[in-house]
Amino acid sequence: MEQINILSTKTLSGVQRKAVLDANFDLLEQDFIEITNTPFSLQNIQENLIFSSQNAVLSLLEQDGWEGLRTKTAFCVGIKTKELLEQNGFTVDVYMDYASELAEIITLIYSQNSYTFFSGNLRKETLPQALKDAGIVFNEIEVYQTKLAPFKISSLENFAGILFFSPSGVESYLKENKLKKEVCFCIGETTAAALKGKTKSIVVAEEPTIEDLIIGLIEYYTTEGE
Repeated sequence: MEQINILSTKTLSGVQRKAVLDANFDLLEQDFIEITNTPFSLQNIQENLIFSSQNAVLSLLEQDGWEGLRTKTAFCVGIKTKELLEQNGFTVDVYMDYASELAEIITLIYSQNSYTFFSGNLRKETLPQALKDAGIVFNEIEVYQTKLAPFKISSLENFAGILFFSPSGVESYLKENKLKKEVCFCIGETTAAALKGKTKSIVVAEEPTIEDLIIGLIEYYTTEGE
């Protein structure tokens, strides 16, 4: 496979970057969103905890006294969020790939429980609205902020593919750039939905993880070359 130019809309880890470069891609990384943790109080925490991202867990781990919450049961979105919680001593009862799926499980099976939802400022209404509609007792604490960090890519750069990791990343990219013929590789269906009407060249990762996104990227161009 000849070298193909790829743009990642967030900085990858060393292992992730190596996987892309070892597959003979030319890679540019640029963070199109900025995450800032928000200090918050650990008062009025319900018996069960909901995390919709790793960012929410990382923010909690910065708060004094977070260890006391490990007696509570966690529900979360994403396998990586689950792994991060378990690495820090939490018990995860249920994890799902998408907030809509987690909302469905909670409302169908765990509706008698009470919850504290640790969220970000740009979170979707899907999960809290489902809890409200089902009459479930919960409170929500904003624990991190996502800010768009638009960046104009040089017109001299020509990318065959772009890696997108969130709807916010898509929004930020499109503020200063237009999609041309690039293939958009999306970490999940929610991110892909943010590209609706902008392009039809969308490939969604098999599972919503960065590792699966990279595998999908490599497989796409390997198959194309056959």
